[in-house]
Amino acid sequence: MTRSIDYGNLMHRAMRGLIQEVLEDVGAQGLPGEHHFFITFDTRHPDAKLANWLRARYPAEMTIVIQHWFENLVVEPEGFAITLNFGDNPEPLYIPFDAVRTFVDPSVEFGLRFETQESDDGEEEDDEADEAGASRGNAEVVSLDKWRK
Repeated sequence: MTRSIDYGNLMHRAMRGLIQEVLEDVGAQGLPGEHHFFITFDTRHPDAKLANWLRARYPAEMTIVIQHWFENLVVEPEGFAITLNFGDNPEPLYIPFDAVRTFVDPSVEFGLRFETQESDDGEEEDDEADEAGASRGNAEVVSLDKWRK
């Protein structure tokens, strides 16, 4: 069997680590300047924790905004917990890094997109692309137009 370097998985871990480091800094120091984040995640991930009414409303994926009001941001090696306001109702969430599909900071036009593909055995596999376009499959640069005001 020929050994090869799995650049896709290495990039996957690096990009998830980048998100982890950014959120750790925000948890310790708050959001600097105009920075804010749009994070889309897979609500079906087995380790994602959110209120039943949110899971019912967003059965496949959900986009959260970390900007003006958030509490209890706790970052762990596998994911992060945060409390966000939904219609004047604070709700705690836990989002595993493996559930994150997009991470966008429109204040500096930075975005990451993590793709999924069906593998040969029917299981979903993460296949990510970043702004540099590195991935195991089809690269996609995130369009920030969706989040522009």
